[in-house]
Amino acid sequence: MEPIILNGYYTLIAATIVLLVGRLLVNRIKFLQDFNIPEAVAGGLVAALIIFCLYKFGGLTFKFEKSLQTAFMLVFFASIGLAADFSRLKQGGLPLVIFLVIVSGLIIVQNGVGVAMASALGLDPLVGLITGSITLTGGHGTGAAWGKILQEQHGIAGAVDMAVAAATFGLVAGGLIGGPVARHLINGMKRNKISHVMKTDDVEKYDGETFEDAEHSRLITASSAIETMALFAACLAFSSIMIELFPQLGLPQFVWTLGGGVILRNILTLVFKFDMFDRAIDVFGNASLSLFLAIALMNIKLWDLVGLAGPMLIILTVQVLAMVAYAYFITFRVMGKDYDAAVLSAGHCGFGLGATPTAIANMQSVTETFGPSHKAFLIVPLVGAFFVDIVNLGVITTFLKIFG
Repeated sequence: MEPIILNGYYTLIAATIVLLVGRLLVNRIKFLQDFNIPEAVAGGLVAALIIFCLYKFGGLTFKFEKSLQTAFMLVFFASIGLAADFSRLKQGGLPLVIFLVIVSGLIIVQNGVGVAMASALGLDPLVGLITGSITLTGGHGTGAAWGKILQEQHGIAGAVDMAVAAATFGLVAGGLIGGPVARHLINGMKRNKISHVMKTDDVEKYDGETFEDAEHSRLITASSAIETMALFAACLAFSSIMIELFPQLGLPQFVWTLGGGVILRNILTLVFKFDMFDRAIDVFGNASLSLFLAIALMNIKLWDLVGLAGPMLIILTVQVLAMVAYAYFITFRVMGKDYDAAVLSAGHCGFGLGATPTAIANMQSVTETFGPSHKAFLIVPLVGAFFVDIVNLGVITTFLKIFG
C-alpha cells in the first residue's frame, strides 16, 4: 500500500499535536516526571507507537514532510550560533576543553566497543563502526553518509539501512536515558526541586541564557521577530553556499549553519554594535527544537528497529550500557561531581547516542525540575553541535584505515 503523504501543513499540525500530548503526559504521569523524560520524547514515542500499530494491523504507513524537519533542525542550530557571542564563549574556558576531551574519549570507546563486539559475533569489524560513533555520536546524517561509503567502497551490504536503523535506535535511547542518569546523580546530592512559577523577563533585563528554561515567558515584539527571522535566513543561506563551495570538507549543513550564526552574531555586535535581540532567538530556538524532535520521532519506523538483526541489537544494547557507565563514572566525575556535572551528563547521553537537540531536551527536563545550569547550557550546544563532528570525522577515518 502506498504511504499516506502529509504535506508541510499537515506535518506541522501533527507535530504540534504530538508536543501537546507530550506535555499532557509529562504533567499527568509521575513516572515521566520522576525520570525527567522530555515532553517531545514522550509525545513522539506515543506517536511512533500509534504509527507502528497502524502499520502492523492495517498496513498503513505515513510519509511526513522531511524538509520541514530539516528546516527546524537548521533553525535550531542557527539559534545556537546566534546566541554564542565571543564574550560568552570565553566563559566556557577550561571546562569546555575538558568536556571536549571527555566526548572525544567516548567516540573512541564507542568504536572500540562496536568493533570488538562485531568481531566477537562473527561480523565484519566495519559493522562495529556503523553501530559505533558513525551513527550514535554522528546521528542520521553522518550515518547515512558513511553507510553509503561502507556499502559502495567496502562491500558492507545494507550498510545504509543498518546506519539509519542504528541512528534511530540511538535517538530514542539518548532521549530516554539522559534524564534518569542525571536524576540518579542529583538525588545523591540531596538537591531539592524548584517551585514552578511562570517567570517573565523584564523589558530592560534579559540574562541571555538561551534554551535554559523553555517555560520562561520572554517579551518580544513583531519587529524583533522579523529581525530574528532575517538572521536565521542569513545563516541558512550561508550554510547552503558553503556546502556548495566546500563539499570536500564533508561537514554537514547544520555545522555550517551554526558557524554562520557565530560569525554573524559577533560581526554585528562587535563591529557594527548591533543590539542582538536574544529573547527572540531564544523563543525561536526552543520552538524549533521541540518541533524538530516531534517530527523526527514521528518519522521513526519502529518496525525497522524490531527487525534489527540480533547481533546489531546486542551491540547497540551494549553501547547504551557503555554510555550510561561513561556518563556516570567519567563525565560526571571529571566535570566536577556537582549539579552542573550531572546536567552535563544528561546532555552527553543525548548527543552521545542521539543528537544535540536531544541533549538540549534532556537538560531542559532536568533544569526545569532542579534549577538552572548556565555552565551546561553554554558547553553542550557548542561541543555537541560543532566540535564533536570534527573529532568524530578524524576518529572514524583512523578506525577505517586500521580495519578497512
